[in-house]
Amino acid sequence: MVSNPVHGLPFLPGTSFKDSTKTAFHRSQTLGYRNGYAIVRRPTVGIGGDRLQFNQLSQAVLDELASKAPVLTYGQPKQAPPADFIPAHVAFDKKVLKFNAYFQEDVPMSTEEQYRIRQVNIYYYLEDDSMSVIEPVVENSGIPQGKLIKRQRLAKNDRGDHYHWKDLNRGINITIYGKTFRVVDCDQFTQVFLESQGIELNPPEKMALDPYTELRKQPLRKYVTPSDFDQLKQFLTFDKQVLRFYAIWDDTDSMYGECRTYIIHYYLMDDTVEIREVHERNDGRDPFPLLMNRQRMPKVLVENAKNFPQCVLEISDQEVLEWYTAKDFIVGKSLTVLGRTFFIYDCDPFTRRYYKEKFGITDLPRIDVNKQEPPPVKQELPPYNGFGLVEDSAQNCFALIPKAPKKDVIKMLVNDNKVLRYLAALESPIPEDKDRRFVFSYFLATDMISIFEPPVRNSGIIGGKYLGRTKVVKPYSTVDNPIYYGPSDFFIGAVIEVFGHRFIILDTDEYVLKYMESNAAQYSPEALASVQKHVRKLEAPASESESKQTEKDPGVQELEALIDTVQNQLKDHSCKDNIREAFQIYDKEASGYVDRDMFFKICESLNVPVDDSLVKERQGLTMLPKLVSNS
Repeated sequence: MVSNPVHGLPFLPGTSFKDSTKTAFHRSQTLGYRNGYAIVRRPTVGIGGDRLQFNQLSQAVLDELASKAPVLTYGQPKQAPPADFIPAHVAFDKKVLKFNAYFQEDVPMSTEEQYRIRQVNIYYYLEDDSMSVIEPVVENSGIPQGKLIKRQRLAKNDRGDHYHWKDLNRGINITIYGKTFRVVDCDQFTQVFLESQGIELNPPEKMALDPYTELRKQPLRKYVTPSDFDQLKQFLTFDKQVLRFYAIWDDTDSMYGECRTYIIHYYLMDDTVEIREVHERNDGRDPFPLLMNRQRMPKVLVENAKNFPQCVLEISDQEVLEWYTAKDFIVGKSLTVLGRTFFIYDCDPFTRRYYKEKFGITDLPRIDVNKQEPPPVKQELPPYNGFGLVEDSAQNCFALIPKAPKKDVIKMLVNDNKVLRYLAALESPIPEDKDRRFVFSYFLATDMISIFEPPVRNSGIIGGKYLGRTKVVKPYSTVDNPIYYGPSDFFIGAVIEVFGHRFIILDTDEYVLKYMESNAAQYSPEALASVQKHVRKLEAPASESESKQTEKDPGVQELEALIDTVQNQLKDHSCKDNIREAFQIYDKEASGYVDRDMFFKICESLNVPVDDSLVKERQGLTMLPKLVSNS
């Protein structure tokens, strides 16, 4: 706060000084309450408690007041205790004045009434001088009723003045939004409050009644000609005598329809009919005992009643020519009641005696309506769509929320990480596919098969994964009952068909032979013998060469030296595995030798570099050994 006590100096930097001892900078309160109303009072001090110049007394007045001492004359004044201030919203909280009133409303387009009287309640809220008009709800009036005017301050004239509780009284008219309300009475609290404030209340008046509402309270006059039939005699004669029939309603022809059982009661005392439902335990239906309440059933209607709105209004005696009687209920006949056809198949003994004495009908046998249950429908799985496994697709048909098929956990734990590997060739008429080789991996834990094709350099075919892990179905198995390939189906020379491609098993590893010998019961003797014979053929050349090494002549030794030289040149060749497989294919007799021309042909097809000078050293040779054993 910057103060400038020196008058006449401009309010500029250097001419004003700051009071460093001042610590309070709050503004004085300018809002106060008087009689419940907020008023603005003139501040006496400025910011921080500094006295304002225009509120201070002059020096002459201060000198005059200083020379007077009223206390010496009148003594010390006594201050009266201040009265407790209570705001209006607290003093008049939940205090409401209630007045009973009505207003008249014209009805221009009606032949039965020219105007209507609508009774309302006018509420005056003392806490904020607001008013509301609410019309009590009258049942079946057809008029939107309830809150007509929501709570608000209501204007009483064009000048903007609002209604006050002093303006309200009994026996007066008040106009609100163009409607004139006649105030006729008030409640006890309102009367006591107004009288306590010195207002003289007018005498109460009677509430005006609506003429049309009073007319509706009068009973309607009925003009009915009395009948010649003595109903009292019928009531006294046939009281408590009821005919009971057992019937069925066959609705199986419609969608979701069924055959349901009912009991039909015919009361002889007044010719009324009642239809009851027959419920069985846990039938899944609501326990409603009656399908049709007790009433007279029309049989033949007049011609003019065909267009009668029967679904809305009840049928009177004038629209009916003939009613259903006891002679219409016969065992073995159908009966149409309210659009439903009921077939009566039996009745109780009292009904049989009544028909025998009244109508002379003695033959009322029970009719068997039990239908033979059709044979249970065999649950058939939908055709396989080819996606995923058959077991996974079938789970969608067994439960609303499919679950994963159960797995053989013991088998997975026992055969974990056990894989059988086989070498196979593709059986194809395409010449480029004859030299392709594939490695089959059979996983014993899950009975799944994966196929891998080793990449061959400069072959033009991209190798790698040929088939991911999956179960392979045998070609002769059906879709509904698939049969998968098992370990017993893999042996030397076996043909495996995988999704339309045929593969021939050529070779196995040593682990397959050990597994087959340890689980010989799973394999056929021919399958086990084929693998054992193939392994012996591979081991036989090595053993024979060791036994006959000392018996070789010089020419054979030279031939072996030539073979070793060629093998050393091809040892680091990238396609040495393919060379071995190629020679095995053309050596159909498994002799270990091929012709010279066939040797050069195989080397040329595989782009194998062969030094002709080494071969020309042995011009007399007509056969060359197969480079398989040590390649």
